[in-house]
Amino acid sequence: MTTAPRPGGAHRRSATPVPRPALNIVVRAAPLGPAHRLGLDAVATRSGLHPDLVRRFVTLGLVDATRDTTGRLWFEPSAPATLARIQRLRAALPLNYASLGLVLDLLDRISELEDALRRSNAGSRSDESWI
Repeated sequence: MTTAPRPGGAHRRSATPVPRPALNIVVRAAPLGPAHRLGLDAVATRSGLHPDLVRRFVTLGLVDATRDTTGRLWFEPSAPATLARIQRLRAALPLNYASLGLVLDLLDRISELEDALRRSNAGSRSDESWI
């Protein structure tokens, strides 16, 4: 073949295409947790708490977790926020962690009732700005 001049003085050589080696892809199953769940270490790191304290909160029922067949704890993605809420309440109120469970339940119930009240009054009255 001949070389054809290119603009700028560079030459291009015509050559037959070189076959590329086949790409081998290996897919391996990794022992990941359930989809959209966080492990104990991830929750402890994100919340800044020791894993033993997080385990204690699970035992007290302050934060929800599930166990897999190997016994590992798995949490919802909202668990670090729940743990932060527990820590704020513990710092603000002179209560032990077991008593905070009742406070958390009451606060959640109040939020549900306020939401229901907002939905029932939606469009009927706008003078209830205290809600």
